[in-house]
Amino acid sequence: MNKFRFLTSGESHGKGLIGILEGIPSGLSLSSEDIDKELKRRQMGYGRGGRMKIESDHAEIISGIRWGKTIGSPISLIIENKDWKNWQQGMSSESNYEGSIPPVTRPRPGHADLAGALKYGHRDIRNILERSSARETAMRVAIGAIAKKFLSEFGINIGSYVIQIGNLKISDPRSQISDFREIFKKTEASPVRCPDEDASKKMMELIDTAANNGDTLGGVFEVIATGIPLGLGSHIQWDKRLDGRLAQALMGIQAIKGVEIGKGFEMAERTGSEVMDEIFYNGSRFYRETNHAGGIEGGITNGMPVVIRAAMKPIPTLRKPLQSVDIITKKPFEAAYERSDTCAVPAAAVIGEAMTAIVIADAFLEKFGGDSMEETKRNFDAYAEYLKSF
Repeated sequence: MNKFRFLTSGESHGKGLIGILEGIPSGLSLSSEDIDKELKRRQMGYGRGGRMKIESDHAEIISGIRWGKTIGSPISLIIENKDWKNWQQGMSSESNYEGSIPPVTRPRPGHADLAGALKYGHRDIRNILERSSARETAMRVAIGAIAKKFLSEFGINIGSYVIQIGNLKISDPRSQISDFREIFKKTEASPVRCPDEDASKKMMELIDTAANNGDTLGGVFEVIATGIPLGLGSHIQWDKRLDGRLAQALMGIQAIKGVEIGKGFEMAERTGSEVMDEIFYNGSRFYRETNHAGGIEGGITNGMPVVIRAAMKPIPTLRKPLQSVDIITKKPFEAAYERSDTCAVPAAAVIGEAMTAIVIADAFLEKFGGDSMEETKRNFDAYAEYLKSF
């Protein structure tokens, strides 16, 4: 059974980020350009900080691809950190540079700083904040780009949009525009990745106000996967349920504090007769006219689009610093400021797409297997014929 699995490594101001991906069948056409276009999307978005002016991410393919196609072996990638030139001594692996920059001893509320320093026994918080930084998500987006390319070969496409910044929330764009492609087109044209043009302008104004006040904003984004076949995931064990796997993947993104599938929490406010997706048959296939469940029932995809919503807290690094306590002197201080964003919800939506693609690709390969793309397609086509004949 194929297993789509990956690891990332690297620190925010180290030499770069490294990713290793295993499980992609041989024969998938893939290039650096396929990956770099997703990395560019991650770097965009109104409210991003100074780091995005320094970095212009490019994924260098080290292994697993020959002459433009995967060969079945692990794919390894490197994304260089352009800012490394300013940190060669402060982040060096060599012991003779120890102490070349002062330690960070003031933990920032809302970060992994204090808990990480205590857990790992560090008296320099930089050893924690470098890895806990969202810079690491660049590699997850790169790996997600490969998952997206793989899934697209089977008619599966994944997009996202922002539905809320701060306290400004738009109505469900799907209630006004039925074509997902049109929604995603409007989204990509918006600086805040919101398909509502008027709301986009107001969201930008909110971000400007927060920035002027030295504050930050969070929000909510939605990820939608279309073309998903019925039958991915399973009900037989808790860790095989696809909705649980997706929730964990999105909760694993820095600053995400809530995830729901379909109508999620709204379903808890309604009666059962209002939120269950009734089943119909048109003579050739089963279908539903609603999708309150978000495309997953009992941990298994039901053939409808998979819909996931995630809530991102405000970035905890503030120009208007919060109170904290020095881990060495134990005296109160204002929390240290590291270069940061005012609002990163638009970028988080792109990362959400990547993590969704990774989980769905894993479930897809569990279902259909195949060491080559030809074999996977044969298995997929045979299953599609089975569903038609059921």
